[in-house]
Amino acid sequence: MEFTGSHILSIGQFQRADIERVFQVADSMEPYAQRRRVTRVLEGAILGNMFFEPSTRTRVSFGCAFNLLGGEVRETTGFETSAIAKGESLYDTARVLSGYSDVICMRHPASGSVSEFAQASRVPVINGGDGPNEHPTQALLDLYTIRQELSGLNKGIDGLRIAMIGDLKHGRTVHSLCKLLTLFKDIHLTLVAPKELGMPEYILDELRTAGHQVIHSSDMSQGIGNVDIAYSTRIQEERFVSKEEADHYRGRFRLNQAIYTQFCQPNTVIMHPLPRDSRADANELDNDLNQHPNLAIFRQTDNGILIRMALFALVLNVVDQVESCSRAVNWHSGNR
Repeated sequence: MEFTGSHILSIGQFQRADIERVFQVADSMEPYAQRRRVTRVLEGAILGNMFFEPSTRTRVSFGCAFNLLGGEVRETTGFETSAIAKGESLYDTARVLSGYSDVICMRHPASGSVSEFAQASRVPVINGGDGPNEHPTQALLDLYTIRQELSGLNKGIDGLRIAMIGDLKHGRTVHSLCKLLTLFKDIHLTLVAPKELGMPEYILDELRTAGHQVIHSSDMSQGIGNVDIAYSTRIQEERFVSKEEADHYRGRFRLNQAIYTQFCQPNTVIMHPLPRDSRADANELDNDLNQHPNLAIFRQTDNGILIRMALFALVLNVVDQVESCSRAVNWHSGNR
């Protein structure tokens, strides 16, 4: 893949060597993400952050990643605050806002919308999530987290045993992660979901074509019994026809300390793309896991900064200039 000037729209763009390149650059971003050094390599550059669906982590981490490279961020949030509410097309919006920006991150509720926007954009566009379709940067940070977590156990991604739990039909994070895993070898996936919320068939076809073992289960206690990673997802209420329909599935797959101790291997890593639904009727990851050393959900969010910094540096072709534009920080950066 030629990163310079490219849109980042789908996991389908990447080969395994591209993933390794992203991870290599992400590793080099750690001093800046940890506030041990400052770089101004993107000084004067502008990120257009366009989020037409609610977001906390993705929106803020894209902005922080760009700021940490020295750039500035301009944000549009929600349809009601944009000209789209007045009937403006994605084409016109893209032509206008790409004139104001050097790179754009976009989230939109409709599948394929970010790709449509990118066709009219004059600058690179990064997909921050397009409806139930894909979330490529989340998949990259998830896989990066898996690599980091397993390295301490002397394991790699090849041969990974992972359980994906919850709403696998609507969860774009697991869709993109599955596509990413097709680039690796001998993956064992246990898909824990009710039949109605199972993984889409086209993704299952891709996994099988890659030679991976896929097991279906509606019993979480069995599904998490012999895995390296237990990847939980929330019920995607916003993708259902009604709240009542979503409520039918809410709370079916709860993981807490007692269940973990009884059914998981001692080193099983717990992941979740966040936000986790902590309401009493859902509570998919219980607060009693918050201090568990194998709970990696906040390490995931930290890794999102590294991955998004790496993508900006690659797409804007400044990887080799980051260090030469850097200096030590002149403030106390806390305990990270």
